[in-house]
Amino acid sequence: MDPSHDEDNVAALLGGRWYSTEELANLLGVDASSIRRWRTSRPVQGPPFVKLSSRVTLYNARDVERWLLTRRVDPGRAA
Repeated sequence: MDPSHDEDNVAALLGGRWYSTEELANLLGVDASSIRRWRTSRPVQGPPFVKLSSRVTLYNARDVERWLLTRRVDPGRAA
């Protein structure tokens, strides 16, 4: 594995926008309890997250954008 690739990923994560559970819930228009339920369900659902402590969980904006794209349904292509 190329160590410089890991460094690039870390730099991108550290320089990116991060959302708390509450911020993400507001952004998506859902209750924060839904976000918490997604990450504690088995299998885990929702966007990728980083658990910094038992009380702090963060979501990277790029990860959320990628996750949303996987949930997108284009009615014009659905058949």
